[in-house]
Amino acid sequence: MKVMTKEEAEKNKGSLSGADLCDANLAGADLRNADLAGAYLRGANLRGADLCDADLTGSNLRGANLRGANLT
Repeated sequence: MKVMTKEEAEKNKGSLSGADLCDANLAGADLRNADLAGAYLRGANLRGADLCDADLTGSNLRGANLRGANLT
């Protein structure tokens, strides 16, 4: 299975609901206002990502690296 790249996630941030982003390297990604409801982000690298106003309802973030991420 191909893991989504940071660039692909940024381009498709309006339609990532339920997406499988397990183990994806999304460090520094601009995911402001992203629809990540129900997304599988288990083990994803979100270090320094901008998740401001992103919808993370029901998302699986177990083991995800959120160090320095903006969640406000």
